[in-house]
Amino acid sequence: MTQVVAATPGLFPLPDWAKDELSRLKGHQKSDLISGDEGPEIVDAYERAREEVVGVQEDAGLDLVTEGQLRWDDMIAHPLAVADNVETRGIVRYYNNNNFYREPVVTGDLEASGDVAAELDAAAGLTDADLQAVLPGPYSLADLATDEHYGDEAAFLDAIADFLAAEAGQFPDVDTLFLLEPSLVENAPGEGADERASEAIDKVASAIDANVVAHTYWGSIEEKVYAHLMDADVDAIGFDLIADHEQTVYNVQEYGTKGDVALGLVDGQNTLVETPETIRERVEWFVEQTDGDYDTVYATANTELFYLPQNKFEAKIAALADAAAIEEVEA
Repeated sequence: MTQVVAATPGLFPLPDWAKDELSRLKGHQKSDLISGDEGPEIVDAYERAREEVVGVQEDAGLDLVTEGQLRWDDMIAHPLAVADNVETRGIVRYYNNNNFYREPVVTGDLEASGDVAAELDAAAGLTDADLQAVLPGPYSLADLATDEHYGDEAAFLDAIADFLAAEAGQFPDVDTLFLLEPSLVENAPGEGADERASEAIDKVASAIDANVVAHTYWGSIEEKVYAHLMDADVDAIGFDLIADHEQTVYNVQEYGTKGDVALGLVDGQNTLVETPETIRERVEWFVEQTDGDYDTVYATANTELFYLPQNKFEAKIAALADAAAIEEVEA
């Protein structure tokens, strides 16, 4: 029997009241975004918002609860934006959508700040549920950043992996870590780089005693990249079944997958709320198509949920939880 676990890739929308309050406190300029040294009023607002979104996840019935990443103004580039020896410069489009982040430019040796670990510590004090951590995958973070120090793509990727591994090493006890790797789809690594990307993911995964999911989205993974990703020592690979289910199924049929799998089953960028029955049917369909004998299927959104209005976000995570509770899957 396969266990279906309701989870998310994190990066939630701020509660409506928090958007208004933080807009007043922070302003609207590039220099007003999170840098790691916020004043007490801003810190307090984020703490109250974190407590609310943790409670929302518990009320929805998610099996894994995240901190919410509400402070991540720079999307998955956030861990670099608050690190030393990193300058945040111009505003850059976040992949092919209407969100933007400050370009993190690495100008010196990277050291983990402990910022994400501190967020998790705070969340751990708010819930008895299984805690899920979220980090950018090393390949995606290196892809979103600019190197003005290491001088070599391979060396830069290695430094980013070390940076993330050191951050993960400071985490409190967590059940699961989602490494978000959309760049494996959006800007697929070429010959040689695909193997290095897998090795970088390995390095981060080995830094933490938790189940690790390398979650990809905004399309399917190229065959060769997928074959190398299968070499990474992670517990599950995450697939975006909303953007491209056919190529994803082909990859799994051709190359196999891990004993666990994460499936992006609800659309993180569309306000239409999927029914629990539809979500569960998508799980069953994938298991049948891939003839999979999975230990765990993580039922999740395909992308971050940052893009959704608060009420739609809450409805979608409740649908995921209800879908996971319907019945066990038989391979």
